[in-house]
Amino acid sequence: MRRAFVAAVAMAIAPSACTGGSQLDGSSDPGTTTTTAAVVTTGSTGVGSPSPGATVAVVLPEPDARIPLRVAALADRLETVWEARREAVSRWVRTGDPAAWPPPNEVELLVLYEQRIYRVLASHDRLADEVLGRLDGGLAAEARANVRAGGALYDHFSPVPTLPDFRTRAPEPADRLLGFFEEGQRRFGVAWQTLAAVMLIETRMGRIASNSSAGAQGPMQFIPSTWAAYGLGGDVRDEHDAVLGAANYLHANGAPGNDRAALFHYNPVPAYVAAVTGYANAMTRDPELFYAYYNWQVFVRTTHGDVRLTGPGL
Repeated sequence: MRRAFVAAVAMAIAPSACTGGSQLDGSSDPGTTTTTAAVVTTGSTGVGSPSPGATVAVVLPEPDARIPLRVAALADRLETVWEARREAVSRWVRTGDPAAWPPPNEVELLVLYEQRIYRVLASHDRLADEVLGRLDGGLAAEARANVRAGGALYDHFSPVPTLPDFRTRAPEPADRLLGFFEEGQRRFGVAWQTLAAVMLIETRMGRIASNSSAGAQGPMQFIPSTWAAYGLGGDVRDEHDAVLGAANYLHANGAPGNDRAALFHYNPVPAYVAAVTGYANAMTRDPELFYAYYNWQVFVRTTHGDVRLTGPGL
């Protein structure tokens, strides 16, 4: 589409191999705030669903809560957080207001901890293999998708020596973005999950407001000349217009018949194509996962460790 994937932006989404920002240890205390969440059971589809009336006490992790490195402890922690996060997201979607900002605190904290676990696993192959081997059902499929997508980006991009001068902002509300993605699917046939995965990787759902070093702009990161051809006369920095421009471009280059080819035109890096495909497929299996990905925060992977730029506690 526009350029080789810009290293600085890649650092904002690629996982960290360093422990400085992840606070890894073998402890079992993830935080201090206790709430309740429904126990999640797995049915024949392999996707968990809350069990009516069944609750467990869940500790909401602090933004920089420690992550255990022992295989069994980490697998158990991921399962517990996954169950609590799914229930928190379902509660937000059912009884909250995902069409407004901000998301509930419990959703942001649980998603952030889960995201940090996946960053660790994506950058530690042996640990990831052993942890994934202990998971089953819907969590196993979701975890594999996240680790493989993050690992593909991690393997391709190197950490940066200095922190880029990113400008960040709050994203549009979740349901508003979802409506844009669904409109793109209706108009151009490109799956809304694919459009959501592109924005997730490009700018963390619009949280990164800076231009890339190659001059790509807006939440879907278009080079001006490409935007002039496919932007439908819209504003490249407007989320609605940018999503429709991306859907138009992907459709013109083969989607939905050949999504991988279309994505390679969008960004000619195999790791990028693999990551977008992985996240999109995960949302296809579990559409509510969109609301978790929506809450993934901006991290920069530097030679000194992870630096988080957005989210709780900042």
